[in-house]
Formats: sequence, C-alpha cells, structure tokens
Amino acid sequence: MIFFLSFADLVVLSAACAAVVVLLMALTAVLARATGKVSVVDTVWGLGFIAVAITAVVVSAWQIRDWGCISDAGCQEMDQHSLRVLVVLALVTLWGGRLAWHIFKRSRGHGEDPRYEELMSKGPGGIVRKVLLPQGLAIWFVSLPIQVTVVSGGHVTWVLWLGVAVWLLGMVFESVGDAQLAAYKKDPDRGPVMDRGLWRYTRHPNYFGDACVWWGIWLVCAAAWPGVLTILSPVAMTFFLIFATGAKHLERTMMQRPGYPEYAARTSMFFPLPPKK
Repeated sequence: MIFFLSFADLVVLSAACAAVVVLLMALTAVLARATGKVSVVDTVWGLGFIAVAITAVVVSAWQIRDWGCISDAGCQEMDQHSLRVLVVLALVTLWGGRLAWHIFKRSRGHGEDPRYEELMSKGPGGIVRKVLLPQGLAIWFVSLPIQVTVVSGGHVTWVLWLGVAVWLLGMVFESVGDAQLAAYKKDPDRGPVMDRGLWRYTRHPNYFGDACVWWGIWLVCAAAWPGVLTILSPVAMTFFLIFATGAKHLERTMMQRPGYPEYAARTSMFFPLPPKK
C-alpha cells in the first residue's frame, strides 16, 4: 500500500498545516510588537514544527476515523503506520521543545538580536515580509515529510531505525554543542575563541546537529515509499543552516574577531573533521 488516504486528503491535511503556520506567525507578530524584539521568532521556530506535526496527526486521525481492518495484513500495516507516526511525532517534539527552551533562556533579559537589527534596517519591508513570511514558508516546506508520513502506508524497516540513529546523533551535537558554548561564555578564563569539545572539530556543531536531526526525520519518513519524494525538505533545511541564515551568515561577523581566522583555518566549518595542524 502507498497511501492510506487519497491525494485530495493529503492536500486538505497540508492546507490545515499551512493554516496553523499562518496563525502561529500572526501570534508571533503580536508577540514581537509587544516585546519590541523580532528575535522572538527564533523561539517560535521549533514550536512551529511541533504545531504542524500535531495538526497533521490530528487531521489524519479524523480522516481515517471510520476505517477498519479488512485483513490481518491490513491491521498489521495500520499498526506499523501508527508506530511510524508516533516516532516522528516524538522526534519532532523533543527536538522542537529543547530548541525553543534553549533559545528562550539564551535570549531572556537581552535586547534585539543584531542579525535582525541589520535585516530590518536594510531596504523596504516590515517584519511580515522580511521575517514571518519566509519563516512560515520554511516551516511548512521542511515539514512535508511529516505531512506525507501520516497519510502513507508501509512497513517499519531498518531505514526507520537508521533515521532515529541519525536524529540522535544530531541531537547530541546540537544539545552538547549549545551546552559547551554556554559553559565557555561563563568561564572567566576563556580564550578569545571557543575551540573546546565538539567545537574543536566543527565551527558550528549546533548547525551540523540540526541538519542531522532533519535528515534523520526524513529517513524515518522515507521508510515508506512516498516519504522518499520529500527529500527536498531536508536539503532545504541544510541549505538554510549552511548558506542562508546559518553558518555562512554568522561567519561574516565572526571573522572580524581576534583569533577566529586562525581557528577557521584549522577547523572544519560544518562537517566534523580532525583539526588541521
């Protein structure tokens, strides 16, 4: 079986997810105006994926509410589908919840993020066009594997568990990297550049971990055939993390700090590698 539901049902489900993203971005605009900080959108980023995942699961459950098993094989496939959906929901919720809490704690008590100050000062357009619309579209597009998974059939295979392993690797890099950076900032004897722990092997372990998380989620979804077709979603997320709003964007500022060019010369920018001598 390829789809439990029709393509029209997938369109309805995807439209519901898009509507939830629009609502979330509208609430973010209100929150940004109330706090005077565009950077609140970073906290909402992880929560947005959780909202989409929950919406997809709820809508798909409503769409198949009257379905029943017509054979033992069909019942078994439905059970395995439910397991895949639960795994995806758990992975997204754990990742999004941790990230949202980390960003909230990091930004609490601080002013606007300089990146958003620079963005908002360039050219025409307000927060909706420059920030909320691109972020909302990114959440919807990157979450396509989740949307397809909840409507597709298929058996649980080793690909799903491979995806969980890649997701776990990403969570380790992201959470440990964030913790190591926070400890470095609190150390009064710290050097000019963070080059400890995971940061010795990659200049952006948190971004690398984030990419692994979404490739892992895609693999879980690709365990059933239609999920394979959503490969552009993790590709897009990786592009964002490296080139658009992630590592390359941050590097422009970091290269101006004393010691960072030397650190960059010996340390891989994204993929963890042994440092050069």
